[in-house]
Amino acid sequence: MTDEYLFISDCHLDTSRPEITTNLLNFIDKRASSAQILYILGDLFEIWLGDDDPIPGFSEIIDSLSHLSKTTKTYFLAGNRDFLLGDGMAKRAGFEIISEPVSLNLGGQRVVLLHGDVLCTDDHDYQAFRSQVRNPDWQSNFLAKPLLERQQIGAGLRADSIAAMLQKTVEIMDVNLTTVESWFDQHDAEVMIHGHTHRPGIHRYKQRSRTRYVLGDWNPLPSYLSWSSPVGFELHDSRVATYQ
Repeated sequence: MTDEYLFISDCHLDTSRPEITTNLLNFIDKRASSAQILYILGDLFEIWLGDDDPIPGFSEIIDSLSHLSKTTKTYFLAGNRDFLLGDGMAKRAGFEIISEPVSLNLGGQRVVLLHGDVLCTDDHDYQAFRSQVRNPDWQSNFLAKPLLERQQIGAGLRADSIAAMLQKTVEIMDVNLTTVESWFDQHDAEVMIHGHTHRPGIHRYKQRSRTRYVLGDWNPLPSYLSWSSPVGFELHDSRVATYQ
């Protein structure tokens, strides 16, 4: 066991992409098991419609996470796909649900953790949708519906999301830099870590001595950020780019 912290997001586990499940199982067994803490920053699953949904094909992942929790403290922060994941699933998988933003101090640096979708404020339609589905009353009403009805609604929302994305530019779906700066300021942070955009990279803002690490999605290869003393942060992603 080391003092290493690991950060992942956007695995988007789906039975139609078994290779991602295999990659995550390998990561948990060979990499995360030796770390002190693992943060999952949202969108672990492609879609989550309630803890009573017996989604086939994920029992091995859930068992693996549960086993991991015996050696590695694991935290889950909801994304835009799995914000309905609740205490029942958390108990089965052995992780603790946390709410964004999360503030840490690593190596003397102030760090803020997000899923990342709150930074994409140029996408007004999505932000309106996010406000609706993150409302506790909406969630209670949705989870009270029969599972079959929730599955039908979920399929419709996925289809609508895919159609909407085809009509939007990459710039609209990416973060707004003024919003990023505001989040840095609000939390007096020197480091920001998030996913969501599927655009892995390291953004360094020299004038303010700030760094933003963007985690990549897991399609097709793993993407994760590590922190350890005295190495510091390392982004492990073959697609990674550094922006000064």
